[in-house]
Amino acid sequence: MANAVSLAQTSTEIIDAIVKEANQNSQLEPLAHELMDVIGPRLVGTPQMKKANDWAVTTFNKWGIEAENQEWGKWRGWQRGITHVDLVEPRVVSLSGMQLAWSPSTGKKGVTAETIIIPAISDSLAFQKWLPAVKGKIVLVSMPQPTGRPDDNWEEFATKESFEKMKAERDAQTEAWRERINATGYNTRTINEALENAGAVAIVQSRWSSGFGANKIFSANTKKAPVIDLSLEDYGMLYRLTENGDQPKIKVVAESKELGTVPTFNTIAEIKGSEKPEEYVILSAHFDSWDGATGATDNGTGTITMMEAARILKKIYPNPKRTILIGLWGSEEQGLNGSRAFVEDHPEIVENIQAVFNQDNGTGRVVNISGQGFLHAYDFLGRWLHAVPKEYKNEIETTFPGTPSRGGSDYASFVAAGAPAFSLSSLSWSYWNYTWHTNLDTYDKIVFDDVRSNAILTAILAYMASEDDTTTSREKAVLPINSRTNEQYEWPEPRSPNRDGGKD
Repeated sequence: MANAVSLAQTSTEIIDAIVKEANQNSQLEPLAHELMDVIGPRLVGTPQMKKANDWAVTTFNKWGIEAENQEWGKWRGWQRGITHVDLVEPRVVSLSGMQLAWSPSTGKKGVTAETIIIPAISDSLAFQKWLPAVKGKIVLVSMPQPTGRPDDNWEEFATKESFEKMKAERDAQTEAWRERINATGYNTRTINEALENAGAVAIVQSRWSSGFGANKIFSANTKKAPVIDLSLEDYGMLYRLTENGDQPKIKVVAESKELGTVPTFNTIAEIKGSEKPEEYVILSAHFDSWDGATGATDNGTGTITMMEAARILKKIYPNPKRTILIGLWGSEEQGLNGSRAFVEDHPEIVENIQAVFNQDNGTGRVVNISGQGFLHAYDFLGRWLHAVPKEYKNEIETTFPGTPSRGGSDYASFVAAGAPAFSLSSLSWSYWNYTWHTNLDTYDKIVFDDVRSNAILTAILAYMASEDDTTTSREKAVLPINSRTNEQYEWPEPRSPNRDGGKD
């Protein structure tokens, strides 16, 4: 009995010390500054991604934590340069836009040309007859949005009748645009190749994210014609000028560099276990991002959560029972490639995982944890969560046993291999509309109080998982029936990563 009391007292002291260190000596703000402001976006295959890998190793080493960059594959190397878009006729004004990832370059001189709209045509034969008209032109390929106000803004201020009318008109316009594109014989991805082959000098799109000022920024799929995303406001103006016969002309400067094939890495850090060094607790976050902004909430906040938790653990709990690994994965955005490679390359680690804690979906405090289909997840996660002070867990809803994830973030790579891996899922903070893969995913969107709470939660869960006398169970629950197919769901199978990507 005395030994049990002593152990409980020790746990309480360590947990109290974790909370105190996190709140009184937080390194989250300087970590966020270095990662988001100084290094910037971390698109796979870019110099910024490699700079981030090297910075993380240096930072871990400064804290006394061993770390290295582990090469897992290769990718198309590319470096973003200056993007500048100007309306030059019928008036002069600079427009808000940026080239997409892996976009071809215009060179420093740029291209200046009139804009043209894909017309409403009857079928693919009519489109082929029209196609030569794009030669030497800049093609507008997106539907102009009828409103730049998000629906919640309309709902707050519009009359019910006006709001319903707007939605009905928008739905009709969206369907008409879909039919317009389908009639060409192409879709929104494949049509760009046809346009550039026909001599278009650039392609302009606008992929609105349904929030004020927010656009989704992904990748170009062209080899010659640069692809630019314009703000909703500027794209709408340019479309109206073109549609009304005002013959607008724009100048596009989109500088970028092709860097050949470059190696890609996961950054792996380690606090060696003292009693069970061959068993592992893994702190997991993807390190890469899209590059429309600086990747602050996807997944800069997940990254600094895991780094800060590791720093705190090294200081407060330097000799863990089990080895604590920190995995900052590459190329999650292209299909969980870094974590899938780690799972494939390190079966000896995967076989001996006690738990994986992954954080990805935004800056908010953790509010949901699922058992991911592991039948006895309640037993061990319940024990660990019980030790967390209530102010860091009182909003968390748990689902046991849950069902296994088939994607979404890197914990799914481990779940597919049968390892107990869990998503520390955050509340929204308007993540999907405003920061997920947008031009607004920047430092100022970070809510540091929430991230601090997540770092504390992660550090305590890692400590409890490491100290637990019991090895976690991998027994799988019986999965439910798929209501669509009336067949039982099957456990996801491990998938191999793309180790040589980005060439097409």
